Amino acid sequence: MKKILSLILAAVMLMSVVSFASAEDAYLGVMLSSNVMSLDTNLATDGDSFEVIADCIDGLTQMDDEGAAIPALAESYDLSDDGLTYTFHLRDAKWTNGAAVTANDFVFAWRRIAKEAGEYAYMLDEIGNIKGAAAIIHDGADPETLAVKAEDDKTFVVELEVPVSFFPSLMYFPTFYPINEEFYNSVGEAYGTSPETFLSNGAFTLEAYTPGAASFSVKKNADYWDAENVKLAGINYQVVGSSDNALTAFRSGTLDIVMINGSQVDAAKKDADLSSKLTVTGAGYMWYLSFSQTEKNADNGALANANLRLAISNAIDRDNLVDNYVMDGSLATYTAVPPQFAASATTGEDFSADQARFADYVGFNPDKAAEYLAAAQEELGREEFTFTMIYGSNEGDEVAKVAQAIKEDVEDLLPGVTINLQSMTKTERLDKMQNDNYDIALTRWGPDYADPMTYLGMWITNNSNNYGFWSNAEYDQLIADCTTGAYITDYDARWDAMLQAETLVMQEAVIAPLYTKANANLISEGVEGVAFHPVALNRVYKNATK
Repeated sequence: MKKILSLILAAVMLMSVVSFASAEDAYLGVMLSSNVMSLDTNLATDGDSFEVIADCIDGLTQMDDEGAAIPALAESYDLSDDGLTYTFHLRDAKWTNGAAVTANDFVFAWRRIAKEAGEYAYMLDEIGNIKGAAAIIHDGADPETLAVKAEDDKTFVVELEVPVSFFPSLMYFPTFYPINEEFYNSVGEAYGTSPETFLSNGAFTLEAYTPGAASFSVKKNADYWDAENVKLAGINYQVVGSSDNALTAFRSGTLDIVMINGSQVDAAKKDADLSSKLTVTGAGYMWYLSFSQTEKNADNGALANANLRLAISNAIDRDNLVDNYVMDGSLATYTAVPPQFAASATTGEDFSADQARFADYVGFNPDKAAEYLAAAQEELGREEFTFTMIYGSNEGDEVAKVAQAIKEDVEDLLPGVTINLQSMTKTERLDKMQNDNYDIALTRWGPDYADPMTYLGMWITNNSNNYGFWSNAEYDQLIADCTTGAYITDYDARWDAMLQAETLVMQEAVIAPLYTKANANLISEGVEGVAFHPVALNRVYKNATK
């Protein structure tokens, strides 16, 4: 009997050890929709890359489950009475090479962003309104003139041109993350291309990665300042471009979190086991058509004609796109700022709650489409137009279907307009758009912060994200009034001015909004604590368990 009891006790103890080990050694298998090409905060331009960077690096603040800014590397901050000076007080934290995280890490990283003027440098001047940023980014001023300083290792001071009410929330966006200057200088341009050329100070550290890899991993950072609250041993990422493959990987247990669309969503809803694991979350970003308006493209610049753009926009059946091609809960969208992410601080009203506000300019309206086309043909003295529409081949398998559906809608309703389709990688698509080497692009934009300006700021004259090269002096003035001028301290007046600016965008069909993306997620049983957000960082794993 004693021997039997001993064996039972040993078995129980072994089971406990195995259970404990499986909890502590749990890696979460996560699907990414596109390849992560860079972990350099100055080069990354997409949500998947930002997610991985945020796994490994903390900023001054983090997002709570509701998306509000909470302390991270900054234990606290002080704000001057005039709202122009933030003083952040840093906690004790370390990089994975053992160096302390200091205020100079922020000074170095932010000045580098301004100097190199990457795609997201606009966050410093146009959005963050950091003093000196505009002169550095646009006029080549000395980066040392950026109004950020390290008063000491634990005190980081930032001066603004004008008050920015949501400035603390900007701090959890990767553009504002720190970089250790000594380490960066030791690896140079190779920074962020491998575990050996990347430093972490966050919940996880890079374990295996090469740019564009189909799979890679991060592991728990034992030296993280809040390591006791990180329960996952790591995350195994896998790039999956097909919804069919995503569902297969989930069924086999290879991945714990995948995104599906199309017929797979219907299949999951009808499956007793899968339906209990299906969760639809707001992805935040909006898909839309961008039109090049320069003479070098778009059939000798034909798309500079607003009526032709309006004709195309009114020929697209957006409900058909989301109901029969995307099929994941995405919302047909008829505004330049998508719904359900930016609410008024005084009224609580969603900025884009009224999706019929611009019915005269955007919608599925064959009669209006024909009228706009006739006006364009008369103005341009032409009856026929041929354009090429580019789209990403690795941005989800629904994208090619959406592109084909748009082509069919336009060609059916607009006689004389031909849309040729060209598939390419997302990287190639972005390169063509950035270098004005396209006619029409099927593209997307995700909100970097919870304010309509994250979209409206794109269409300022000469903005780096103004891929259509549209320019309107009235629009520029409205945005200036909202960001640095008359309305900066009058919240309701600013809100109204942003609505006026959006009206100009829609009246001229600067873009053709299509749909606001939702994610239909399959999440394995037992996985909890993953925070899903429509703004800035779509998924955060710090508090996740498996």
